Amino acid sequence: MSPAQRRLLAWLGLGLALIALLWLLAPVLSPFVAAAVLAYALDPLVERLAKRMPRVVAVVLVETLAIVLVLALLLLVVPILSKELPLLKAQIPALAARLNQELAPLLQRWGMTASLDVAAIKDFVIRHLGANADDIATALLGSVRIGGSLLLALIGNLVLIPVVLFYLLLDWPQLRERAWALVPPRWREGAREFLGETDTMLGHYLRGQLLVMGVLALYYTLALAIAGFDLALPLGVFTGLAIFVPYVGFGLGLVLTLLAAALQFASWYGLICVALIFGLGQLFESLVLTPRLVGERIGLSPLMVIFVLLAFGHLLGFVGILLALPLSAVGLVGLRRAHAQYLGSGLYRG
Repeated sequence: MSPAQRRLLAWLGLGLALIALLWLLAPVLSPFVAAAVLAYALDPLVERLAKRMPRVVAVVLVETLAIVLVLALLLLVVPILSKELPLLKAQIPALAARLNQELAPLLQRWGMTASLDVAAIKDFVIRHLGANADDIATALLGSVRIGGSLLLALIGNLVLIPVVLFYLLLDWPQLRERAWALVPPRWREGAREFLGETDTMLGHYLRGQLLVMGVLALYYTLALAIAGFDLALPLGVFTGLAIFVPYVGFGLGLVLTLLAAALQFASWYGLICVALIFGLGQLFESLVLTPRLVGERIGLSPLMVIFVLLAFGHLLGFVGILLALPLSAVGLVGLRRAHAQYLGSGLYRG
C-alpha cells in the first residue's frame, strides 16, 4: 500500500472508532453534547460581553439568561394545561352529544350510521381527568418507584448540563485552540475554509430561524388575542417558537389551539378563526419569512431538517438529535465541495 492509502485507512479507522464510541457512550454523553451545542450557540454573545467585563462574569450572565429563557418556555405549557384540563372534564361529554346531534343526520343522508357513545366517553373523562390531588400524588410516587433510575438520570442531566456549559463557555477559546492544534499543518488551510463555510451556514440558519420564530410568535399571539382567545399569549408564543421543528411544531400548536377553541367557544366560530389564522400564518411563513430571513442559499430545507433529526435520533438517541444539525451542515458543505470538484473534473467533462 502507498503512504496515501495508509493515511486514508488510518483516518477511516479513526472515524469509525469515533462513531462506535459515540454509539456506545450515547447515554453518558448526552449532557456533555447538549452543553457543547449550547456553548457553540452562546459563545458569540459571551465573546462580545467579555470585551467589556471579565469573562467569568460574562459567562454567568449569558448562562443565567439562557436558563431563564428555557424555564419561561417550559412554563408556557402550564397555563394551557391548567386552563384546558378542567374544561375538558366539563365539556367533552357535551361536545360528543352535540356531534351526535349534528353529524348523525348528515351521515344518514349518505347511507352511513355512526354515533358516539356519550355515556362511555363521560365515564372515561371522569376516570382519567377527574383525579384529585391525592390520586395524582399517589400516581407520581408510584412512577418514581418504578422508574427511579430514569428520574434520577433526568435530574442529574438537568444539574450537570449547566455545570458543563459553564466550564465550556469559560474555556471555549482554549478548547478551540487545542482542537485546532490537532489538525495536521498541511490540512489547516483547507480545514479553515471548510469550517468557516460550515460555521457561516449554521449561523445564517440559526439566526434566520430565530427571527422567523419571533415574528410568528408575535403574529399568532396578536391574531389569537384579536379573535378573543383567553390563552392567546401562551398559545401564540408556544406555536411561534415550536416552528423551529418544521411541520411538527406547527402541527402541535394547531392541535392545542383547536382544542382551546373547541373548549372556549363550543361553536364553529373558534374553529373557523383557527383555520384562518393558521392558514395565513403558514402562507406568511412559507412565502415571505423563510425565503427572506433563512434563505434558499443555505440549503437546509424543512424536509431535510426533519429527515436528519429522525435519522440521527434513531441512530444515536438524544445525542443524535443534538448533533443532527451541526453534522448535517458539515455533510452538506462536503457534498457541495464534492459536487464542485466533480463538475470541474475530467470525469465530468469527458
